[in-house]
This record gives sequence, structure tokens and C-alpha cells, in this order.
Amino acid sequence: MSSWMAKRREERLFYDGEDTLLDDRTYNIALGSVVMYGLVLNIILCAVLGNRMMYVNPLVLIIGYVVCCIAGVIISSKSHSPAISFIGYNLVVVPVGLVLSVTISGYVMAGAGALIMQAIVYTTVTTAAMIALSVMFPDFFSKIGTIMLGVLVGFVLSEIIALIFFTGSQNMFAWIGAGIFALYIGYDFWRAQQFPKTLDNAVDCALDIYLDIINLFLRILRILGSKGSRRR
Repeated sequence: MSSWMAKRREERLFYDGEDTLLDDRTYNIALGSVVMYGLVLNIILCAVLGNRMMYVNPLVLIIGYVVCCIAGVIISSKSHSPAISFIGYNLVVVPVGLVLSVTISGYVMAGAGALIMQAIVYTTVTTAAMIALSVMFPDFFSKIGTIMLGVLVGFVLSEIIALIFFTGSQNMFAWIGAGIFALYIGYDFWRAQQFPKTLDNAVDCALDIYLDIINLFLRILRILGSKGSRRR
């Protein structure tokens, strides 16, 4: 995994002179617009589909989600065309939106719909704060990439083991995951500034940040849901 990510980074750093370089402002507007597009599309999918996704075969949903996301990431990372990379981006965003619809519907049906808006607010504030910190302290974020990758891999493996054998520890993992993905938002935004500022790189980097935000949102929602269940 680490070698694949390193290769992906090298490919983004390569600039053949054919793509138009954007100024910093235009590049970051494009980056932010693509991220916002993905998040808004997810909100629309959740609002339109509602609890309809609850009736979809879970196995079909999971297989479709995994296949589409892997295909989307590969297409986005391999392509040097912003249009094709954007197609890959959508191959990730749409299945994520479908899975989110199931998660959101579960909270609504449990009478915890108010927690969703709270999670959105906390995620937005945290995202803005981490981006600001990455601009203010670039040296810090430039040094944590390798460490963060190792921490993320260890966290995912530990979370899977805990999910199977230690179900009571999920709240702790939600807090740890929230911290990891918050740092990743800052790191991936910092990293986005290191690549040649082309439209294709803006789309590719938007995918990384989008996934960080979604993962952060899900962890915050789980934390809020756990607190709400304890109050009841």
C-alpha cells in the first residue's frame, strides 16, 4: 500500500509541460469546488433516496461500493485528464453517497436525526481549522506523512479486530479515528500545494480530502450517537 501511494505521489509530481499551470488562487478554488461538489452530491443522494437504500441487499451494496471505489481511485490516479479523473471521482462519490444514505436513515429512524446536523457542523469547523493550521504550520504537516500512513494502517487493522472481538470499544476507536482523519485533512491539503498546480492534480487531491472529510464525519456522528444513547 505504501509503495502504491509513493508511486501515486511521484506521478502527480511529474509535470510534462503539456497541462496548463494554474495560479494558486484558481487551483485552490478548483480543489475546493470539486470537494464541495462531492459533499453536496452526497447530501442530495441522502435526501432523495432516504430510507429506500435500507431495502437494498447489503451484500450487493457492499460489493458495488468496494468495486466502484477501487475503480474510481485507480482511474483518478492513473489519468492525466481532468475530465477522466472527475469520472473516477464520481465513481467514488456516488457509492459513498449510497452507503451514507443507509447510515443516515438508520439515525433518522432511531429518532436521532438532529445529530446529523450537529455532525455536519463539527465536521465543517474541524475541516476549516485543519486547513488553516496546514497553512500556518506547513513544516509540521510536511513531516507527518510517513507517520500518519503507519498510524492509519494500524488503526484500520485494530478497528477491524475490535469490531469482531471487542464491540464495546467502538467509541474509543471513533475518537481515535476522528483525530487521525482530522490530521489527514490538514496533511492532504498541505500535500496538494506541493504538486504542480494543474486542474488534474486539483481533482486528484480533492478526492483525498473528500474521503478524509467523509471519514471524519462518520466518526463524529458515531461519537455523538454514542453520547445520545447513554443519555437515553
